[in-house]
Amino acid sequence: MTRKLIALDLDGTTLNNEATLSKKTVATLKSAVKAGHVVSIVTGRPNRLSQGYYDQLGLTSPMINFNGSLGHMPHKHWQDEYQYTFDRDIVLDLLKHQQEFNIQLIAAEGKHLFLAHQTAATQVGFFPTVLTHDQQLSPATLTQNPTSMTIAVDRPLQKRLQAYIENRFGSSVDVAPWGGPNSVLEVCAKGVQKAVGVERLANYYHIDQQNVIAFGDEHNDKEMIEYAGRGVAMSNATDQLKAIADDVTQLNNDQDGMAEYLSKALKLA
Repeated sequence: MTRKLIALDLDGTTLNNEATLSKKTVATLKSAVKAGHVVSIVTGRPNRLSQGYYDQLGLTSPMINFNGSLGHMPHKHWQDEYQYTFDRDIVLDLLKHQQEFNIQLIAAEGKHLFLAHQTAATQVGFFPTVLTHDQQLSPATLTQNPTSMTIAVDRPLQKRLQAYIENRFGSSVDVAPWGGPNSVLEVCAKGVQKAVGVERLANYYHIDQQNVIAFGDEHNDKEMIEYAGRGVAMSNATDQLKAIADDVTQLNNDQDGMAEYLSKALKLA
């Protein structure tokens, strides 16, 4: 069988609703690798919050984090590692306008960077509720350009803040709201999304675009689903994603929908 590149979103796709990997998912992905296919995590999550899954799956492929902005091989040097960043001044500008937009949290992240400034306790799951001393974001501590900035903002002010960032810095960054219940904006380098990372993986492994299978459930998976020879939306995916996907899983992420679909598609024992 032709070697495939399998690009996997994590939340709402590979992970169940408890944000864990089921036994079936682990077994299926391990047998896909054993059959000679390349399995790669392609997630919006930072590397600090996805490496545990990578290790649990026993992967040795590169991992794509921050929606395509970082590509690296955990635990080892990869000569094709890359990281897209944007000017730290954009973060510092938003720190100054924190009160005006009622911003509860600003986090600046990169492969080896995690700094945040909180004005109120937020219920955004990806961030520690209490920041340690060396995680405090300020003009003094942010000495490098970040790969990603995440902003938790009052819902009524979200669109206004997005417009502010786009009008001021739109030539160098893209801004996108998160799906789901949290009012969060994510900022990354202009033109970078998951398909950027998937294309790099396909080139690295010399796998044709038509032999890429990608799974996702949210708007940040759109370009990856469009890029893949077979873009598969989860049954729990947004209607917009289902509309552009080549196929939709029968079962959702809490029913091993991806694993079920993949074992049939690859004829895994």
